[in-house]
Amino acid sequence: MKTENDYLKSGRRTIKLEAEAVQNLEEHLNGDFVHACELMHQCQGRIIVTGMGKSGHIGKKIAATLASTGTPAFFVHPGEASHGDLGMFTKNDVVLALSNSGETSEVVTILPLIKRMNAPLISITAREESTLAKAADASLHIGVENEACPLNLAPTSSTTAQLVLGDALAIALLEARGFGPEDFAFSHPGGSLGRRLLLKVEDIMHSGDEVPVVKQGTPLREALLEVTNKRLGMTAVVDDSGAITGIFTDGDLRRALDHEVSLKNTPIEQVMTANCTTINDAGILAAECLQIMESHKINALLVLNQNRQPVGALNMHDLLKAGVI
Repeated sequence: MKTENDYLKSGRRTIKLEAEAVQNLEEHLNGDFVHACELMHQCQGRIIVTGMGKSGHIGKKIAATLASTGTPAFFVHPGEASHGDLGMFTKNDVVLALSNSGETSEVVTILPLIKRMNAPLISITAREESTLAKAADASLHIGVENEACPLNLAPTSSTTAQLVLGDALAIALLEARGFGPEDFAFSHPGGSLGRRLLLKVEDIMHSGDEVPVVKQGTPLREALLEVTNKRLGMTAVVDDSGAITGIFTDGDLRRALDHEVSLKNTPIEQVMTANCTTINDAGILAAECLQIMESHKINALLVLNQNRQPVGALNMHDLLKAGVI
């Protein structure tokens, strides 16, 4: 009967062995790794990743990581490649093949065809003298002799090392391409990062009649009605030409009430905040707008045109609703 300590001991042993496999990878990075990066960087087509079994699962993850970091890639099952999917390969592609033994029959079978079309081949194996490693233009060695599995059968340490080596390739290429956050966002438009980096102020701001505006001379009570009706927690204050002279916010209201001003007789310009923070370009990123609001410790922002007239407005709730925060 297994005890709680037995489970912990087994789990810790597995983690330790796999961590050692990853640490040992650094010793195996050499000129072949550099050559592999150069082949992939110079590739005019796509990186075709292939592998069987657990190596295939790792290969799918590597292909996805490459594709999302600026290196076009996709996975092809080696068994299906022998039955028609080899037509996806072109001479402009680079093939990245994974096999722990380097002798996986489904992978070895397609090697002559890859060579015939003159597509560069990169291998990731644990055996440098294997068929796959010898056939490769760049042979990457994971150096794993024993799995974390006590039976030395279930792919564990070897697949972990394959995955880390794939990540090493992807990140080396990312840096070589100068791939930045905005590039990453274009590959992830549905994620929070995509929203943060691609969404613009004009996409989420209130415009037209939704922008709260009152003229100078407006009694405080009427200004409060504008704030309430537009539901942005503030209103712009403008002169006769429509140019902004200030902003009135919930904070200004609290300060006015502290001074017991008259809601009926006090003109709005006496309690507004002059020289308020605004932006003049609705095309800036919403994330940049968030930084402006946070740095000035404000909850709402007005967007002005070239005549300093309010054409848009947004608050923290709009940024939160849009997923920018």
